[in-house]
Amino acid sequence: MSKSFTTITSDVAKTLGTLRKEIPETMQGFNALSKAALASGALSALDKELIALAIGVASRCDACIGFHVKALIRLGVSREQLMETLGVCTYMGGGPSLMYAAEAVRAYEEFTVGKTT
Repeated sequence: MSKSFTTITSDVAKTLGTLRKEIPETMQGFNALSKAALASGALSALDKELIALAIGVASRCDACIGFHVKALIRLGVSREQLMETLGVCTYMGGGPSLMYAAEAVRAYEEFTVGKTT
């Protein structure tokens, strides 16, 4: 059975809610770190999300791929920007990164079905 990035991100979001309730200080700290790290500065928010996706691919993290691809789509990433980022991931990480680069393409296609880009 093929994995669904919609299901993965939905399931993880639910359990993150549990963590927010049970370790609120930790989650508040992580959320503040995320907000500060991803804010536009010398690098755009889009560039920072592409970097985050690349790290998710290199780390082989399905949920990271799902959440960052969704964020990239919200930020208006082009398919070409996504593909070039995944090319660098493959260059730096070899075969295992190539397999997860393919997963990132699946996530992108899943989240953009029926949308014009």
